[in-house]
Amino acid sequence: MIVVCGEVLIDLVPDGTGGYRARPGGAPANVAVGLGRLGIEVGLLGRLAGDRFGALLREHLLSSQVSLALAVHSTAPTTLAVVHLDPAGVPAFDFYIDGCADGGWRAEELPAALPPGGALHLSGSLALPVPSMGEVLEGLATRARGDRLVSFDPNIRPSLIRDGSGVTARLRRWLGLADIVKASEADIDWIAPGQPVETVARSWRELGPTLVVVTRGEKGVHAAGPAGPVGPAGRAGAGRLAVPAGAGRARCGRADRGAVLRPAGRRQHLCAGRCRPALARRAGRPVRPTGRPEVTVDAEAFTVDLLADR
Repeated sequence: MIVVCGEVLIDLVPDGTGGYRARPGGAPANVAVGLGRLGIEVGLLGRLAGDRFGALLREHLLSSQVSLALAVHSTAPTTLAVVHLDPAGVPAFDFYIDGCADGGWRAEELPAALPPGGALHLSGSLALPVPSMGEVLEGLATRARGDRLVSFDPNIRPSLIRDGSGVTARLRRWLGLADIVKASEADIDWIAPGQPVETVARSWRELGPTLVVVTRGEKGVHAAGPAGPVGPAGRAGAGRLAVPAGAGRARCGRADRGAVLRPAGRRQHLCAGRCRPALARRAGRPVRPTGRPEVTVDAEAFTVDLLADR
């Protein structure tokens, strides 16, 4: 099973008449829904409220084949994100977290153990800037390190950040816990303003991840692995990149773990219009952090797949 950990909330989206429409949201929940709809065994570890919004979220997740066996019941109301669109249609968010479900993360609520095998995916959108949530998820990632593949998407939300140095410090620690990191160019612009994407990806690789992928919209995707950078097909840096066994401080599975990074042909997608790390499986085979995984970058669709247990 792939365990996705983080916030599950309601997006209040403008309805065009001056009001708002409630939509299920939260970056980790969206990843879990995408995986579930692909037929991949996935569970969400998040805090779900007992109010009407919580019921809406439960129905949405369960109908998308997301297990809620790991979910925590919260007596606080559902976390809210109010969406605002600028004239160009670019969204901005106002979050309501204090006193809500995602403002009350506690380490003692976590399961004693995660399901064996599989992977853990973490999102930083709320966890990086909200200290109580960040501490709990960091503890979970520390426990999982070495036992399963860990993927991390910083998903920076500038409007939430009050302590920039604290967020940066936590980000660096999480980079050291992750095997795969996916970030957007907007994330890089906030984290390392003025620095080239290639430089940042290379420096992050030195902190521990086997693979760092940065999405750049119409400019394509940049990926950095142990043997060097890979870019979109037909561009400089494109091509097949073999990762030596055990390289890049890969911590999941046996010592013979290796990987292959290459522009892919046909791959499944998690979300249309927005790239997220896709921890995928071959038909009928669960993802397990054993054997010799294959990591591929689909340079055209900006999708990252993990195909394990060949």
